[in-house]
Amino acid sequence: MKQDKAETEHVEHYLTRIGKSLDKYLRFEHQDALCPSATWQQELSETVPQKGLGIDPVIELLNHTVIPNGSAIVKPGFTSYITTGATTIATVASTAASVASPQRYTRTAFNYLEELSLDWLADMLQLNNMKGVYSSGGSVANLIALGGARQFTFEKLGIDVAAEGVNKPVRVYASEECHHTIQRSMGVLGLARKSVVSIDVDSQGRIQISDLEEKLNKDISQGKLPMAIIVSAGTTNRGVIDPLFAMGTLAKRHNIWFHVDGAYGLPGILDERLKESYKGLELAHSVITDPHKWLGASVGIAATFVRDRELLARAFTQEPADYLEGTVEASQHDHSTQSQQLKHSLDSFGIPFFDYSVELSAPCRGVVVWAMIKEIGVQGMRERIMRHNDMANETANLVSQHAQLELLGNPELSICCFRFNDPKVKDLNTFNQQLHRQLIRENNYLPSTTKVNGNLAIRPCYIGARTEFKHVQGLINSVVKIGRVLLETEA
Repeated sequence: MKQDKAETEHVEHYLTRIGKSLDKYLRFEHQDALCPSATWQQELSETVPQKGLGIDPVIELLNHTVIPNGSAIVKPGFTSYITTGATTIATVASTAASVASPQRYTRTAFNYLEELSLDWLADMLQLNNMKGVYSSGGSVANLIALGGARQFTFEKLGIDVAAEGVNKPVRVYASEECHHTIQRSMGVLGLARKSVVSIDVDSQGRIQISDLEEKLNKDISQGKLPMAIIVSAGTTNRGVIDPLFAMGTLAKRHNIWFHVDGAYGLPGILDERLKESYKGLELAHSVITDPHKWLGASVGIAATFVRDRELLARAFTQEPADYLEGTVEASQHDHSTQSQQLKHSLDSFGIPFFDYSVELSAPCRGVVVWAMIKEIGVQGMRERIMRHNDMANETANLVSQHAQLELLGNPELSICCFRFNDPKVKDLNTFNQQLHRQLIRENNYLPSTTKVNGNLAIRPCYIGARTEFKHVQGLINSVVKIGRVLLETEA
């Protein structure tokens, strides 16, 4: 019993020890986890321990072996993909929830903040009168939204599809640059990945409404059932915003579910210079966003917003279970007037988020979002978003001014695509791929690559709270330096 007790007490002591190691890690003076001298794999490789060491040796291993060999994602110069290290307040709030409320349910402050933070997000991101539910990431957030679209579409035919099953093939329309979680969601929902109709994009990567109208009208004439039109408020590849108003108007005309994937780019609405780009968001039936992307939350926090959350309850409600429903006093959906009657937090599950998504067990994510917004406010978030958009524009300016760099598209949000281009280079795609790998191995500036109209691009995406303007200039300098070295090597 002594060992169990030691593991659950003295939290302050052990978090202080871990905190010192994390602060040291955040100085970014360490090498990459796969540097030639790394020995952590040998140190950690062992068979399952039959007898525990106790908490102190484990803390030592965390401090001296695990944490120093963590991810490069946290580095300020990391601009790959669309993920980042959590801000300090997000880390602290997440830790608090893991101890004080391991589940988001029952009538607690954490359950309350789950809903309050969703309402704050909706207000901040101009999702008027929408209600939300948290999930683990964009994959599940899109799945929930399309589950709502499925329920909506079949209810129009008088079918409770969640209870009775799918009896007719459907079609979903999304651009060729939509996130691949759309196809996976359709597969998981039993609607087939092949039911996603790919719509052409223009040279900037925006969905072509003319191609959509042609394919939609053809499907309708053939008796196929349109289920959803999907657009991106910030594509993963290039960070461009699809024509929301035109697409939403088309969806409204045909009474088709209109879904906006804003996993990355929805916070861009805080940049008032982009106000017109988000016109049409008000037409959406569902919108997703990932606070663990641009807003700086701990990874594992996404949100799905819908006009009618009870539609999600019909799509995802779990069947009653005696061991759950019989243990509470208040009914699941009666959470507005019961607080004065309840005498214990376990008298109610609180707001039944388990009926609005695919998760029963789930951590408290709302406290993290609440803490971030409470810390710096909407204005602080706006300033951060605008700074990152300015970084993408500064990258574009520096690229345009350099004779050996080529801009592959004007940035709209915080992504800028460019490449090294010199007349001496015979195969630009291969050359820039080699340049990128060398750039990554230097471990200072870490963008990803993508393809833009067939051209391999170096693609920084600025979303990290710790990323500064000096990292923009540093990236450009490193790309030019490595490109010139590679040119000499080829010569």
